[in-house]
Amino acid sequence: MLYDITLHIGYSYEVPATGAHHMLRLLPLSLPDRQRLVAGAVTVTPAPDEISTFTDFFRHATSHAILRSPHEKLDIRMQARVMLQAQPLSADFSPILDRLPPEIAETWSLEPESPHHFIGTSPRLPRDKQIAAYAREQLKPSMTVRQIAEQLCARIHKDFKYDAAATTVDTTPTEAFALKRGVCQDFSHVMIVALRSLGIPAGYVSGFLRTIPPPGKERLEGADAMHAWVRVWCGKLTGWLEFDPTNDVPAGTDHIVVGYGRDYADVAPVIGVLKSYGSHKTEQAVDVIPIKP
Repeated sequence: MLYDITLHIGYSYEVPATGAHHMLRLLPLSLPDRQRLVAGAVTVTPAPDEISTFTDFFRHATSHAILRSPHEKLDIRMQARVMLQAQPLSADFSPILDRLPPEIAETWSLEPESPHHFIGTSPRLPRDKQIAAYAREQLKPSMTVRQIAEQLCARIHKDFKYDAAATTVDTTPTEAFALKRGVCQDFSHVMIVALRSLGIPAGYVSGFLRTIPPPGKERLEGADAMHAWVRVWCGKLTGWLEFDPTNDVPAGTDHIVVGYGRDYADVAPVIGVLKSYGSHKTEQAVDVIPIKP
């Protein structure tokens, strides 16, 4: 599947901003045998006084833009063409939960893909007793790690309501769990905390999701979205699998990966500091367009 992706993030400041530093993680990754970034570019308006690029620990292509002059608006745009390859269905070779700790211990690596980075707490994901109890309620004897992940994915989808007005980007998993509502970031954070409480390594995936309009309705320009889902380490033989609790599906060819991290803090698309005061407005539009062969 070949996609053209466009993203626009716009900021309007009540008072002109100066001395702005922004870190941008927007371009999709290239992943062996799954996803290939054919071409891509990120542009910032007004033009930054300085811009540099680097690859962070989790192998995200990151841009650092500095704007010193006063500006009332900031426009960030990303364009990319991405090729996705369907992943074949496989049998469940993941271990039962009791046999997972030895496999983690036998993984002698601290590379970005290592499960050791995804087993404990992380900046936005402390331990939570209520979420841990919720996770234990889903367990049945002799369940494999993959079955546990599938069960939690389905249960969160069933128990939580999608409500974009209920939470913000700073809502904690504890708050979202109490509300039983939120957005993809909240669903993913709750699932990650639940899995880690059982000793299962789990991480956050940031990306794009192609949306399909209801039958008889036209697709609306800009109506696609940045999205979040969960990756789960299912033992040495199986490795990482990805699940989308917002939609209760495994990640497929409609899920385009931008970044992997421990939680949202590692993969936030835009992180910035600037000198200003007063309020500001933000707008975002995404288009994920399949290209016919």
